[in-house]
Amino acid sequence: MQTNTIEVLKQLIAYPTITPQECGIYAYIKEILHDFEALEFEKEGVKNLFFYKDLSAGNMESHRSKKTHLCFAGHIDVVPPGEGWASEPFSPTIKEGFLYGRGAQDMKAGVAAFVCAIREFVDCLESQSLQTAQDSSDSTLQRFNGILSVLLTSDEEGAAIFGTKYTLECLKERDFLPHFAIVAEPTSVEKFGDMIKVGRRGSINGILRVFGKQGHVAYPKKCVNPVELIAPYLSQIAGYELDKGSAEFEPSKLVITDIRGGLEVVNVTPNDLKIMFNVRNSTQTSLEDLRQYLENLLSKIPHSLELNQSSKPFLTNKQSRIVQRIAKVLESKNGFAPKFSTSGGTSDARYFAEYGVSVVECGVCNDSIHSINERVRLSEVESLQNVFLTLLAQWNL
Repeated sequence: MQTNTIEVLKQLIAYPTITPQECGIYAYIKEILHDFEALEFEKEGVKNLFFYKDLSAGNMESHRSKKTHLCFAGHIDVVPPGEGWASEPFSPTIKEGFLYGRGAQDMKAGVAAFVCAIREFVDCLESQSLQTAQDSSDSTLQRFNGILSVLLTSDEEGAAIFGTKYTLECLKERDFLPHFAIVAEPTSVEKFGDMIKVGRRGSINGILRVFGKQGHVAYPKKCVNPVELIAPYLSQIAGYELDKGSAEFEPSKLVITDIRGGLEVVNVTPNDLKIMFNVRNSTQTSLEDLRQYLENLLSKIPHSLELNQSSKPFLTNKQSRIVQRIAKVLESKNGFAPKFSTSGGTSDARYFAEYGVSVVECGVCNDSIHSINERVRLSEVESLQNVFLTLLAQWNL
């Protein structure tokens, strides 16, 4: 079975896995990890796959929940390609050191890298040639003493509730949650390995409605204009920072995304006004904090407020084993330490964090994700595979 990282990535891109389709890609990955146990979890048309292998030495009968469990996680689904590509989006094309195709960066490069790293590492273990799993013949190298697993979903770019979230619920029921997880999202910015994600902000969506009384613009005393009601408070809503931020997080800012009301005519005042907004919140501000702030602010005007937390913020301890290990490997490979960041949108890492799993995100650059002519630099894919391989080889040092 071909396990060259670039060749595997080309094969993965060739599957048109637009959310939530998996298009047979799991069967291909199963061939690569043929000696791993596989569990399939499906819900509402979303297929998820969980591979695992017990590599622990000594007492193989001890309960698996007590063994160190490291999970590599990722999604195989992609967003629709759109029009205007220079090459076919699901026909991987190599040009000038880049591989073009939908999902090249987000995130089939990451999946290819950890699947190939795991395959090579396990083969090294079985052949008693661990020295090939690192750049030097370090005599202190030890085997990975625990459970190694892979979690794949086809529902990250969609609703993201029947994928990783559902799979972890199933694993919880089986008392089989990992202790550590690496989500191979594209996290680098200017060059490979310059940033890893140790947390993410949450996302709160809101709809505020202000109620008035529609009427003729020439008789304002007979009207109750909701625009005039909200006007004195708008500066305390639009762009308002709910906290001061921290060393890890930017301030939780209330960002208005849409305002509408009225009949789109010039002689009738609105009956009501609808304001939509989003808050990317840190661990310092909760949904209830936001609700209390707005309700207190608007207590004197008629209104309704709807809030929905689509994802919760999390922060992994920077001193945790997974963060320190991956940072050490990246620094040893690149000659510089990665920045620990919580920037960007949401990812499936949040679901691991909800179960108390120490999780970190590490991957290639993300300068073309979701765009036309998405591409990834070949050298970055190979470097990521090498980082994951070295992490496994040095885990117990």
